[in-house]
Amino acid sequence: MYVGMLAGPVLLLVVYFAVPLGGFGPHHPGISWTTFGVLLAVLGAGVLREVRMQVLGQSRHPVPRILILLCGALVVFSTAYLAMSKDPGELDGLVTKVDALYFTVITMATVGYGDIHPAGQAARIVVMLQLLYTVVFLTTGVTALTRQVKTRAVQRARHRGQRDD
Repeated sequence: MYVGMLAGPVLLLVVYFAVPLGGFGPHHPGISWTTFGVLLAVLGAGVLREVRMQVLGQSRHPVPRILILLCGALVVFSTAYLAMSKDPGELDGLVTKVDALYFTVITMATVGYGDIHPAGQAARIVVMLQLLYTVVFLTTGVTALTRQVKTRAVQRARHRGQRDD
């Protein structure tokens, strides 16, 4: 079960590091912003679907979906930051895919060390979008995990109660 849970996120990260991203950046703004917008909409739809399933109590195994949404967000935002870093003045200190992933994780964790920072308007907008996504995502994730732990505890208690009878 755990291998299956990790397969999707690991695959997303492998694709992120393996696929060349030269088609994105300031030389292709239409492609870059359209791709970012579409992928952000897909991530948003995934989070909204998970929220809906949580509210309706229909989410039986939310952890794999949440992990994929989390890694999807890491890849989408890292790619956006990497593309923007090619435009001088947007992101100071970001050069490589590892830098972009690092900045995305640090932003998602709302830590911010200051070594890489958004200097341009577009970069600041994307950082704000990531922070909003993170707040909604974390709320959804915590709710899903809490519900799953509670459900399993109730199931175990019932199972133990049946064995004692």
